[in-house]
Amino acid sequence: MGDEQNINVGLIQMACAPDPGVNLEHAIARIEEAADDGAGVICLPELFRSRYPCQSEDVTLFDLAEPIPGPTTDALGRLAASRKVVILASLFERRTAGVYHNTAVVLDADGNIAGRYRKMHIPDDPRYYEKFYFTPGDLGFSAHRTAHGTLGVLVCWDQWFPEAARLTALSGAQILFYPTAIGWHLSEVAEVRRRQQVAWETIQRGHAIANGVYVAAVNRVGVEDGLEFWGSTFVADPFGEVIARAAASVEETLIVKCDLNKIDQTRREWPFLRDRRIDAYGDLTRRFLN
Repeated sequence: MGDEQNINVGLIQMACAPDPGVNLEHAIARIEEAADDGAGVICLPELFRSRYPCQSEDVTLFDLAEPIPGPTTDALGRLAASRKVVILASLFERRTAGVYHNTAVVLDADGNIAGRYRKMHIPDDPRYYEKFYFTPGDLGFSAHRTAHGTLGVLVCWDQWFPEAARLTALSGAQILFYPTAIGWHLSEVAEVRRRQQVAWETIQRGHAIANGVYVAAVNRVGVEDGLEFWGSTFVADPFGEVIARAAASVEETLIVKCDLNKIDQTRREWPFLRDRRIDAYGDLTRRFLN
């Protein structure tokens, strides 16, 4: 891993078409542009190769899945190597017949797979029927050493769980990436929409503060069937301040400089990791205390 203290992060907020091939070509073009603009680590939104598949329970949609390594990681790996960038890609993984995961892959600047993360928290809500498609992850929470920093990757619903952020940060992650597909139901009123989006951003800014790390959330945009994805891709620094934010309804690429020195500076002022009572947290492994 390089010893650089400034990492330029590229977050690709994109709309997704019905054709996976079109989405891959679009993502590659956007990655090329982000690399031209100086990004060293580039992250795509959740399940970028297709429209969000989990709005219904449809067995034919398992055909969207692919192995890892596979055609998408091969294509993105070649791109990562040619541009000397790290690419984070969320894929519908076919592990074997009948076992599928929602998986984020870390492709290092040499084109090789530096790590993968299988989504641990699987939602089951109206139009988010992910339990029908995805087996819960079994790789745990970890950080991945790359040519451009030590990176943690979690996926969408994981955003709401402080335990996931904490364990990934404790493994050494300097930046927590959250590839995301989150939106409003078309019937939801403006005030409900506002409250949901504020909560989504607030919880992730809290992860940045509590762990003294950068947090980068990258969402998709556009209307797909009953969901309107709200974009608003952002980066929060270790103090929890939003240092860049994309628009809510258009495609956009954020290029954001992350100064890793701020991690040490913030943790000196707010030594939360030092003051944790690790001897007293055993009950966190219980579902509830009654």
